[in-house]
Amino acid sequence: MTAAEPTPAPGGKARADSVRPSEDTAPAPATAQAAPLGTDRTVAVVGTGTMGAGIAQVALVAGHPVRLYDAVPGRAAEAAEGIAARLGRLVEKGRMTPADRDAARARLIPAAGIAELADAALVVEAVAEDAEVKRGLFTALEEVVADDCLLATNTSSLSVTAVAGALRRPGRFLGLHFFNPAPLLPLVEVVSGFATDASAADRAYATAAAWGKTPVRCTDTPGFIVNRVARPFYAEAFRVYEERAADPATVDAVLRESGGFRMGPFELTDLIGQDVNEAVTHSVWESFFRDPRFTPSLAQRRLVESGLHGRKTGRGWYAYGEDAERPAPHTAPPCEAPAVIAVHGDPGPAAALCALIEEAGIEVTRDLTPDASEGFLALPGGTRLALTDGSPATADEAGTYIKFDLALDYRTAARIALAPSERADPEAVAAAIGLFQALGKQVSVVGDVPGLIVARTVALLVDFAADAVGRGVASAEDTDTALRLGVNYPRGPLEWGDALGARWVRDVLLNLHRVYPTGRYAPSPYLLRRAAAGQNLLES
Repeated sequence: MTAAEPTPAPGGKARADSVRPSEDTAPAPATAQAAPLGTDRTVAVVGTGTMGAGIAQVALVAGHPVRLYDAVPGRAAEAAEGIAARLGRLVEKGRMTPADRDAARARLIPAAGIAELADAALVVEAVAEDAEVKRGLFTALEEVVADDCLLATNTSSLSVTAVAGALRRPGRFLGLHFFNPAPLLPLVEVVSGFATDASAADRAYATAAAWGKTPVRCTDTPGFIVNRVARPFYAEAFRVYEERAADPATVDAVLRESGGFRMGPFELTDLIGQDVNEAVTHSVWESFFRDPRFTPSLAQRRLVESGLHGRKTGRGWYAYGEDAERPAPHTAPPCEAPAVIAVHGDPGPAAALCALIEEAGIEVTRDLTPDASEGFLALPGGTRLALTDGSPATADEAGTYIKFDLALDYRTAARIALAPSERADPEAVAAAIGLFQALGKQVSVVGDVPGLIVARTVALLVDFAADAVGRGVASAEDTDTALRLGVNYPRGPLEWGDALGARWVRDVLLNLHRVYPTGRYAPSPYLLRRAAAGQNLLES
């Protein structure tokens, strides 16, 4: 059973396996109108944990005969009973007719041994995340199934190419990475290994689509699309915490209420399991030969070493249980708003604030002189309130600054984070707080951390997605689809990058790179090229 690590539902247990990236090969190219497996063809699922049983249910509801096999005697029969019970609940909810349920139950057959999978047209494996176990299983399956049977692994962290290496016919082998719970979540990553035939990938893609899923194609790279591109969502939150700029409750609230994310990274990793999330991060980092962009968090490591794995152990970043109280995010008390604000230059992605300020009854003056290229709001007294550009407020010598964070939509955002310069006057900080409160926002004042919270997270998500596209891991459209459906992001990263502008994203990362010259924030070559050419990231 693999860990559908980024999804809100907790998955299975992941292991950190070092594997070589193989993104130098593009996803197997699509051929015209590949046909899915006919519903008269048998689908076999090996491994009957949560993920395996979920995949079996998907194939069963789609109309296939399904054979379940597990190496532990009796497990397949237990899983079949569990699937039958879930089908019964679908009938109770009016989502399936009793006749369809009965027909599906008749097509579901537990297998006592691998030999009983001989008639399968597709075998999907969902066993432990152990490369040797998987290789041994598929080697045995090759001796049983027909030569045209597709073989697929549901791994979330191992190399598809490495698992296929021992097979006689590796061309029919690929990854089908479902997300947990498989019957509910639509995304399936169709992963082509180095030797995967295009026809095999096409057939698997068409079959997943016929099952009502949304398949995306990708190469065999560590983390595939979602687990690769989503790493900064966790890593940057942990880094802000490690730098003592904000506590977990505040970071989570800012990313939810300003960034538009469904859950914050601290609460999400508690739900996933700190051990599972950290193992996936460590696996991807090792697989990329310890690339600094994927460096794990020491704070999370200590949490895992302490046995504080989140909800399943009763405590992670937060405490759980009947008497546990969720800590509140830091929220500034009410402050008086300034009577007038002067807008200088182009506010860039924060341009919507000007109209909101006027709607709140605050006078707005504008400096439109040619040399007013830098965008900021001047508070009474001269302190500059500016959207973060990736540099600390204190480091800016052009004036005294208070930086504010990026928002998905400044009109609907419920919270804004501010990071004042250490030189900022308390009265100016109070005026900045009052300004955003007058716009109906709660305000969290955090430490002067470069890029604040949302901006640094989004900029890196955009760059990781752009890098994946530039390296041929997946198309731009599939990359955005994967992140929207796989982790419920409010926007695909590339769509988000186009809304912000590739040059703005590049400049934020370059400023972060100046503060942290480790390579972690260095923009990818693909992003640099697109920004220099003034091209959108979603353009082909």
